[in-house]
Amino acid sequence: MKAMVIRRYGAAEVLQYEDVEQPKIEPTQLLVKVRASSVNPIDWKIRQGMLSLIVGNKFPKILGFDVAGEVVAVGSGVTRFKPGDAIYGSTSFPGGGYAEFAAVPESVVVLKPTNLSYEEAAAVPLAALTALQALRDQGNIQTGQSVLINGAAGGVGIFAVQIAKALGAVVTGVSSTKNLDLVKSLGADRVIDYIQQDFVEDTAQYDIIFDAVGKRSLSETKKVLKPNGVYITTVPSPQVFLESVLTALLPGQKAKFLFEKPNAKDLLFLKELIEGGKIRAVIDRTYSLQELAAAHNHSETGRAVGKIAIAVSS
Repeated sequence: MKAMVIRRYGAAEVLQYEDVEQPKIEPTQLLVKVRASSVNPIDWKIRQGMLSLIVGNKFPKILGFDVAGEVVAVGSGVTRFKPGDAIYGSTSFPGGGYAEFAAVPESVVVLKPTNLSYEEAAAVPLAALTALQALRDQGNIQTGQSVLINGAAGGVGIFAVQIAKALGAVVTGVSSTKNLDLVKSLGADRVIDYIQQDFVEDTAQYDIIFDAVGKRSLSETKKVLKPNGVYITTVPSPQVFLESVLTALLPGQKAKFLFEKPNAKDLLFLKELIEGGKIRAVIDRTYSLQELAAAHNHSETGRAVGKIAIAVSS
């Protein structure tokens, strides 16, 4: 099969389009013909070597955490799928989606939403699961609460706005001037243009501040966080880690960070929201698998609006 492979850590040019052996599946895995994948910041952070202590130095590696495609074969222990099923979901760490075929655990995929293309479906799993688990599990979001999403037009932010709204919150989205209309169209009740105003100087206060781009900390945002509010980030800096430990022991405001956990139950919940018209995917650009280096470079600029999709096979 064809795949984008890295044989060392480095810049986007280390991604090479090669012929490699098709993966063999274990009893609890599916062999999936990958129709589409997407780019998440963790993909290029792994490629750069930023997570080498976790990922290790064994090569070659195929990255890509998101997949949407068709089941080709199932392991002997698989009970929920059959060949021909259209699925979407996650791959095993540290990836595997940037290839024509992927071995995927049954526990981290579900049937694809019927109203999404493969590219749109592949844009959902990691980013939307991150948003859902941050708001629901870490933030304990409740109907009527006031929620601010920093980075509301980014890959995670677009889903965070929609999920917060679907769960009954009053949502404020922070983005640049050119993306304000998009954030409003996703359901935000109010928008803040960060070019014109720093949200930490706002007069409003929030039950939850979800920093989907990891740019701030609890100490910077506590003035606009309610007394028992929660600050959540996707980027656990040393400061955020320290704040999370200290605030866990004390009453009042909390700082939390999130490591997304792929699972079928949450993907099914997202599928129901998508098919019910509560969530949609926003695709910034679609690249072919051979253009993956350009897609990574675009993601690294931090200027993508929504998700970057990768069309793998037709």
